[in-house]
Amino acid sequence: MADVATTVAHDEHETTTGLPHTKLAMWLFLSSECLLFGALITTYVLYRNASVEGPFPADVFDIGYTSVSSFVLLASSLTMVLALAAAQKRDFMRMRLWLLATAMFGLTFVGGQVYEFTAFYREGLAINTNLFGTTFFVLTGFHGVHVTVGILMLLSLTGMSFADRLPDDPAFPVEMVGLYWHFVDIVWIIIFTVVYLIPTAPGAK
Repeated sequence: MADVATTVAHDEHETTTGLPHTKLAMWLFLSSECLLFGALITTYVLYRNASVEGPFPADVFDIGYTSVSSFVLLASSLTMVLALAAAQKRDFMRMRLWLLATAMFGLTFVGGQVYEFTAFYREGLAINTNLFGTTFFVLTGFHGVHVTVGILMLLSLTGMSFADRLPDDPAFPVEMVGLYWHFVDIVWIIIFTVVYLIPTAPGAK
């Protein structure tokens, strides 16, 4: 009887797709985010070479610096995986450690982005300088906001763990935050490749 009750209770939290409502909602949210970032990336590609006055990408980009910053963010995917593995084992001490490590990597990335934006501004590139500046700051700034939201989610999970406010299955909220975090990391791989690594068109400055 206990097994039947458990199965019924579990089914109440699942949709007809077999996914829990929360997980389905997260996937739908991430799908809408794919469309949004797709539009922003496409806009950047269309207009980055349309500026008639500088600064241009080649004038301000420091590929080495951004590569290090990108590596830090990508490393946070590993610590997020370790946090989920610890949560599944109910090893709360390690879970908190890896959640905080992930948040610290995220903070390092955001701090690096703020420094980069400041350096670009000092070199004369602002959001209203030219089309390149507008599309660049909107795209990368919007991603930075998403990373910041993810950091707040990680810190909230850590705080809930210390306050013993996690649900009976502590791995589930960690998995949901992990889905969001991995999505943010994947989007940055695409942004970094398109914005920093793919050169401008021949003849463009």
